[in-house]
Amino acid sequence: MKDQTIPAGYQQDAQGRLIPEALIKPIDRERDTLVRELINKAAAVNKTLADFKTATFNNINAFIDLSVEQYDVKLGGKKGNVTLFSFDGKYKVQFAVSENIQFDERLQAAKELIDECIKEWSQGSSPEIQVLVQDAFKTDKEGNLNHGRILGLRRLDIQDERWQRAMVAIGESVQVVGSKQYVRFYQRRDGTDQYDAISMDFASV
Repeated sequence: MKDQTIPAGYQQDAQGRLIPEALIKPIDRERDTLVRELINKAAAVNKTLADFKTATFNNINAFIDLSVEQYDVKLGGKKGNVTLFSFDGKYKVQFAVSENIQFDERLQAAKELIDECIKEWSQGSSPEIQVLVQDAFKTDKEGNLNHGRILGLRRLDIQDERWQRAMVAIGESVQVVGSKQYVRFYQRRDGTDQYDAISMDFASV
């Protein structure tokens, strides 16, 4: 659908109607001007941040390559999980890769084995373990599983052979479906070993 050509002396309202400018209240025109000015500035800041992010990732990746080349090593794939410090230790930059994991169909086999265990243990098992297991497989409002809670089951010291097979199934069901690089900046507080984040979040500035 093509944008409607707006003739001189008119403005288009939120419903797509052409309104003569003479009929638009001054406060409405002022509001429109303010919003457009702020949006234009926000878009410019957004582009600056995007350019800064790209340049930062490129510069850090290039530095990591330069550093490891001293040992005749070339890194493949995405780099990450590196903390760089300034020479005086006052500043640090954390560069990391966050992996997006999902569970495949083998998680269903794990849950079935766990359910068998819980059913058999229901008379004598710890209520805390039962609740822990039940909570692990709860989904949020969007239907997503909590990966941390499921993987946390593997820390339980339970020797039942079915439980052990379930833990193997959980481990083998994990699939890395993507990854995301991110970077954070910190400045050390004077006279301390504590670092404060240099916020790039508009809400926390």
